[in-house]
Amino acid sequence: MDFTLDEEQKEIRDWVRTFVRKEIIPLEPEVLRRERAGQPGLTRDELKALQDKAKQAGFFGVLTPQEYGGMGLGAVMTALLEAELGRSFVPFRFGGYADNILFHGNDEQKQRYLLPTISGERVSCFAITEPGAGSDAKAIRTTAVRDGDEWVINGEKTFITQGNEADFVMVFAVTDKEKGADGGVTCFLVDRDMGWKSEPIPTMGQWGPAALVFDNVRVPHENILGEEGKGFHLAMQWIGQGRYLLPARAIGSVERLVEMAIEQAKNRVTFGQPIAEYQAIQWMIADSAVEIEALRWLVLHAAWLVDQKKDSRQAQSIAKLYGGIKANEIVDRVLQIHGGMGYTRELPIERWYRELRLLRIYEGTDEIQRRTIARNLLKGHANIRGTLG
Repeated sequence: MDFTLDEEQKEIRDWVRTFVRKEIIPLEPEVLRRERAGQPGLTRDELKALQDKAKQAGFFGVLTPQEYGGMGLGAVMTALLEAELGRSFVPFRFGGYADNILFHGNDEQKQRYLLPTISGERVSCFAITEPGAGSDAKAIRTTAVRDGDEWVINGEKTFITQGNEADFVMVFAVTDKEKGADGGVTCFLVDRDMGWKSEPIPTMGQWGPAALVFDNVRVPHENILGEEGKGFHLAMQWIGQGRYLLPARAIGSVERLVEMAIEQAKNRVTFGQPIAEYQAIQWMIADSAVEIEALRWLVLHAAWLVDQKKDSRQAQSIAKLYGGIKANEIVDRVLQIHGGMGYTRELPIERWYRELRLLRIYEGTDEIQRRTIARNLLKGHANIRGTLG
C-alpha cells in the first residue's frame, strides 16, 4: 500500500485544513460560551452558512456520488478529511450528505427524500435502537401492522441522532414476528407530520439524541424503503457504512490535544523547570504519539480496503475499538498534564473528554467490536496475519 497523496489529493486536504483553521477554530470560544450556558454550539442557520461557504469552494457531498451533485471521494480521502475536521470540537460537517440506505429508494422516494436531504432542505434520522435493543439490534420490538394500503406503527426508539431536528425518519419495525430479523423487519420512511413525536435525551456530552414515540402512526405502503422484510439487511448496511470514519475524526482531535499538551509542558514551570523536563510527562507524550500513529494506519488500512471493495469489516472493527480506547487514554493524559486548568470549562479539554467517551459506545460498543473481531477469527472469516496472509 502506498499512501502518498497525489497533487489533487494534497490540494483537497490542504483546503480543508485551511478551512478548519480560518473558519471553524475561531468559533471555538463562542461555542464554548454557548455550551456553558446550555445553548447549542452552532445554530442550524450558522451551520448552513458554513456549509454554503464550503460549497462555494466545491466542497459538497464528500461521499455523495457525483451523479447526485457530490464529490464522490474515496474512503481514504474521506478519512483524511474527517481527521482534519476532528481538529476542532465545533460540530461541523460538510453539506450534501444523505444516509447511504436512502440510495435504495425508488425514483419517487429519491425525489421526496434523497435529493432534498442532499440539498439540505430536509433532515433525516435513522431509528433502530430501542430501550431493550441497543447492541442487539435483532431484539427490536417496534411493530408495523398492515391495514389495507397502510401500515400502523407502534413502539419507541431511543438515542436517535438528529431525532429532534429531523422531519422524517428511517424507522425499522417488525412486520413478521415469526421471521424476526431473518425476513421479518421492514424499513419505513415516515414524515414527522404523520404523527411520531420526539423527546430530547440529556447526556454528559454535547451529543443531543432523542427518544422517538410511535403511537398508531399510519404510513402508506409506498413508504417502505427497499423491500418488505429486508429491513435488517438495510440496517446493517447503515451501521457498517463507515465505522472507520469515527476513529478517523478522533485522530484530528487527539493530534490537537497532544499539541496542546506539548505547549503546556514547555510553558508550565514547577520546581524551577518546565514540566517537559520530567520523565513522567515525556512518557505521556511519547505514548500518545505512538498510539496516534498506530491509529492513523489502522484507519487508513480500513479505508483502503473499502476503496478496494474488499471485506473491511474486521479492519473497521479493529480501528473503531482501538480508536475509542486510545482516544480516551490520550485525552485523559492531556487533562492530567494541564492539571486543574484541564478540569475547568475554560479550556476545551474537558469537553473533548466527554465527547470522546461516546466513541466507545455508539455505532458498536467496545464489547461488540471485541465480539466481532474474536468471532471472525474463531470462525475463520479473518486471519490473525491480516492482509498479508
